[in-house]
Amino acid sequence: MLLIFLPMKTSVATRRSFLKSSLAGVFAAGVAPQFIPARLLGANAPSNKITLGCIGLGAHGIGVNLKSFLQQDDCRIVAVCDVWGRRRDEARKLVEEKYGGPGCAMIRDFRALLARPDIDVAVISTPDHWHVTMAQLALAAGKKVFCEKPTLTIEEGRRLANDVAVRKAMFAVGLEDRAVIYYHKLAEAVRNGAIGKLERIKVGLQIKPVFAREEPVKVPDDLDYEMWLGPAPHRPYTATLTDAQVWRQIRDFSGGSLTDWGAHLVDTAQVANFSENSGPVAVKGKGVIPPNSVNTVPRTYDITYTYANGVELDVTAGEVSLRFEGSNGWVGNKGWSGPLAGSDMNVFRKTYDATTNKLWPRPEREQRDFLDAIRQGRPPMYTAEALHRLCTTLHLGAIAMELGRPLNWDPVKEQFDDAAANALRSRTMRNDWTKLARS
Repeated sequence: MLLIFLPMKTSVATRRSFLKSSLAGVFAAGVAPQFIPARLLGANAPSNKITLGCIGLGAHGIGVNLKSFLQQDDCRIVAVCDVWGRRRDEARKLVEEKYGGPGCAMIRDFRALLARPDIDVAVISTPDHWHVTMAQLALAAGKKVFCEKPTLTIEEGRRLANDVAVRKAMFAVGLEDRAVIYYHKLAEAVRNGAIGKLERIKVGLQIKPVFAREEPVKVPDDLDYEMWLGPAPHRPYTATLTDAQVWRQIRDFSGGSLTDWGAHLVDTAQVANFSENSGPVAVKGKGVIPPNSVNTVPRTYDITYTYANGVELDVTAGEVSLRFEGSNGWVGNKGWSGPLAGSDMNVFRKTYDATTNKLWPRPEREQRDFLDAIRQGRPPMYTAEALHRLCTTLHLGAIAMELGRPLNWDPVKEQFDDAAANALRSRTMRNDWTKLARS
């Protein structure tokens, strides 16, 4: 008898039940097979694989998410979706090469992917302005969701987190930091008092290029530009607009390096400060938007957050780095996932008893953790609420820079004591997508 444990009801279970009833029918008919192929049994049987549809096939969508999920034996990518035809074809070839044959669908409109009953999970690796709208539509379609960071506004992050909670849905964020040993060791050392009382945190984020303005050009035949824009305000197509380096510097689509790189290092900063579930209570900052350029978000900035426990977090554009300063020393690193450094390197050699350690055990990387969370019926490493809390901190800095004055923030009510600042918690989307996202 074939018994496969799955803690959550999914379409995987439906396919498994079909397989079991089919085999039962064979035996009932008195036509017992001489053997059942090994590929039909066990954790990696076709009936037990989690099926994925990948939406957004740019550098990260293919290079990180698609390729990472292809390495997992207990899932299978059955469809790929992008507004660029050439990207769809590239992704399909990678999938079919891995699985040794045809069977991966290419889809232009993500709504057609979400309508497929044979897909359990939507993997969303689109530009930032699509993340929440697309994730909510996927949840409404009954899909589990693995979505890239960040959110575009405070309001939409709260809306997504509430939606996930009400639906009791499985939603995970494509962030690896809590699984990266260097950041885990830094947070662990600080939370367990290795540098005494934490006083100040310094985060350095990458400075992005300045891009010259371009004249509108004809939309390539290979691109569904209206779908690429989606909920963002309409603008003429330009030759490099859909390049990630470019759209990340435009506020309609992203928050620049503050929300891109900040979603990584600021998370570790808040985890170390026990504030990953709350956030700061005050913020001030200044930033410079390059003149006469495509860029509409600050390229350089200096932001200071203050937390309820008195700790201050300084975030600047410059060298990628992370530094925690306490009453008895400091720890940190430079560069992405750089080697550990500190006033006393012995703090990193200490091990902590699991029952007293003030930090959770280091999880698997985000793709593997997500699949395990589905099978074990537990929350993933990064939840929708965690994403919202992290991105809210980053958006607070952007709003303070835009208004040019210090602001106080209530992390419980999620409100400023400033009417103009409160108005910037949300942005207008194009009407059709607004209605869909809120339905």
